[in-house]
Amino acid sequence: MPTTLRHHGIVLTDHFFPVPLDHARPDGEQIEVFAREVVAAEREGEQLPWLLFLQGGPGNGSPRPVGPDGWLRVALRHHRVLLLDQRGTGRSTPANRQSLAARGTPAQQADHLAHFRADSIVRDAELIRERLLGEGTRWSTLGQSFGGFCTLTYLSLAPEGIQEAFVTGGLPGLRTSAEDVYRASYPRVAAKNAAHYARYPQDVETVRRIAAHLTEHEVRLPDGSPLTVERFQYLGLLLGQGSGSHTLHHLLESAWISGAAGLELSDTFLEGVRAQVSLAASPLFAALHEPIFAQRSVSTEGTRWAAQRVREEFPQFDAERALAAGEPVLLTGEMIYPWMFDLDPALVPLREAAQLLAERSDWPDLYDTERLAGNEVPVYAAVYDDDMYVDRDHSLQTARAVPRVRTWLTGEWEHDGLRVSDGKVLEHLFSMARGER
Repeated sequence: MPTTLRHHGIVLTDHFFPVPLDHARPDGEQIEVFAREVVAAEREGEQLPWLLFLQGGPGNGSPRPVGPDGWLRVALRHHRVLLLDQRGTGRSTPANRQSLAARGTPAQQADHLAHFRADSIVRDAELIRERLLGEGTRWSTLGQSFGGFCTLTYLSLAPEGIQEAFVTGGLPGLRTSAEDVYRASYPRVAAKNAAHYARYPQDVETVRRIAAHLTEHEVRLPDGSPLTVERFQYLGLLLGQGSGSHTLHHLLESAWISGAAGLELSDTFLEGVRAQVSLAASPLFAALHEPIFAQRSVSTEGTRWAAQRVREEFPQFDAERALAAGEPVLLTGEMIYPWMFDLDPALVPLREAAQLLAERSDWPDLYDTERLAGNEVPVYAAVYDDDMYVDRDHSLQTARAVPRVRTWLTGEWEHDGLRVSDGKVLEHLFSMARGER
């Protein structure tokens, strides 16, 4: 029986759904997918349309609301919301170093993880829709970031299940390879570095000094794992968020402390770095970040650590070169590198499986371009002009290729606009759907 809680103006009902691990084998192994139903307390008994929330990631669980705040407040005015923990995340059957250890060899682990991309997530959603709403029904979807990627997969596989779709920062390139994604990404990350250093010019020397220290000393984070220069550079992930530049600056301010042997990196700084660079809470993000771009009709070579390979085309991200030339050390962005599986304790046990995923070349297509060319489902998409994580031009190209996609191109918000705008981003999309914009 579902568990229901009444909490600060909302009613939360927990659901667990058995789904096939492999949807091509519906009678095979089953896993569980968790979803939390949310409705405004005053509308609990009403027959409201459903809105499925598809979280960003991959590999992140859905939000855990404590009240009708932010975008959820806007959504609950019109809908009963389902917060889906995509397979492998949150309270769904886990997929991490602990659970995967029971799967056997690295090859068996990789085969298991291959079932955790958008196509499987969409097929889970369809089973859940039929069980909750009944056959022949439709619901609306809200896809944030990777959730928008899932939306385009949904429109490719089962558009009959969607009434209308809302996307925030997540229109993917339909025919872009992982290499295409990163060739477009590195220049945007470099621009974000330049903007940060213009805002906080003192951070140029601070970052250079930390990078130089890391090249000369062995430094470990509080969890015992090494902090290398490249791992330190991964802090650039923050620069794609609305307040990320400020968060980075405040972290850098705490970098140094005077110890027995002179200046050293402070525990406060090292713990702050650990919180940002550890992927213990979202190992699927690391294992599947490049495979979410893989489609055999686009490339038959596999992703092969595309971010690492393409990085060599952008020597400005070479910290040692920058230090020798007296230039600013650039931080990186939303890229996953093979060395992460050597350094992060949560990822080390997955190293061989991740390598097999990187070499895999037979990934099924995620987007049916012919079916999308005949799309009849209304889609309302926020495209952020300065999005560091999802390329604006790739998004707009997709919007032109898929009928009934309306875009709102805005420079007011960064990639996390849905979360930080206090509902303004979602309200704008809803007003587009109502014909008010």
